[in-house]
Amino acid sequence: MRIAIVGQQDFGKAVLDAFLSRGDEVGAVFCAPEKEGARPDALRSAAQEKGLTVHQFKSLRDPEAVRAMKEAEADIGIMAFVLQFAPQEFVSIPKFGTIQYHPSLLPKYRGPSSINWPIIKGDTETGLTIFRPSDGLDEGSVILQKKTPIDRDDTLGTVYFNRLFPEGVKAMLEAADLVLAGEHVELAQDESRASYEGWCRAAEARIDWAKPIDQVYNLIRGCNPAPGAWTTFNGKRLQIFDARKTLFRRFADVPGKIGEVAEVTAQSFKVTAQGGMIEVLKAKFEDTKKGSGGELAQAAGMSVGSLLGS
Repeated sequence: MRIAIVGQQDFGKAVLDAFLSRGDEVGAVFCAPEKEGARPDALRSAAQEKGLTVHQFKSLRDPEAVRAMKEAEADIGIMAFVLQFAPQEFVSIPKFGTIQYHPSLLPKYRGPSSINWPIIKGDTETGLTIFRPSDGLDEGSVILQKKTPIDRDDTLGTVYFNRLFPEGVKAMLEAADLVLAGEHVELAQDESRASYEGWCRAAEARIDWAKPIDQVYNLIRGCNPAPGAWTTFNGKRLQIFDARKTLFRRFADVPGKIGEVAEVTAQSFKVTAQGGMIEVLKAKFEDTKKGSGGELAQAAGMSVGSLLGS
């Protein structure tokens, strides 16, 4: 088949490589322009190294973008990690239309941070969807879905890189084959089950130590490695990454007040939360590199009774 890829970064590159490795043709690659000072886009770099036609339009609404898609003469459009809005005039050009990847079980978790939120909310399952792009954000008809469990200690990193990323690449190939063979079924999304979640950024990633321990732990997991759940110590932002939780069983087990450091060791430090403790294994201050919780705590002068988040 002959495809046109719209995407960016490592996932876009992996999808491009997957189609090329099995002998498919690429009529054109569409990438968003890099911001000044940003690292080179992995998809753009790979496509140019292979001598493919690469376009970087500020907007896919641009008449030139429409013209470029027509010139690609693609059988199907492949949207892999796309943050630009793609109008119907653009996505309908390929002979068999366009398909798009989304890392959630649509219609749940429409929006840009759809991997973070299921973990933050304590869900035990998530997945990926291949669907038809429409003018509504993540609202098009579903072609293919794959489910994956969220284990109790999974993080955004383990869910995405171990499962949603590699399975997503395979699913794009599978869905494209189904569409071209006319063997796919398109199902409208059930609006009664739909949810929209916005970005998970720094404001959403701030830790409230007074929240129940499960909520604190899920926030840390769902923001690891990005954007990084955070608190403060002595006026500095402290991001927490790898962590473990311990539940309190008795009142006598509770060491100190909510948000207080309960223990500092060579490897970690522990913080009292509502109903349990968070043991911080990996963290970083705003002006340091990521390191072990114990090393950072000792270097910052953190000790038993130190208060976080004040």
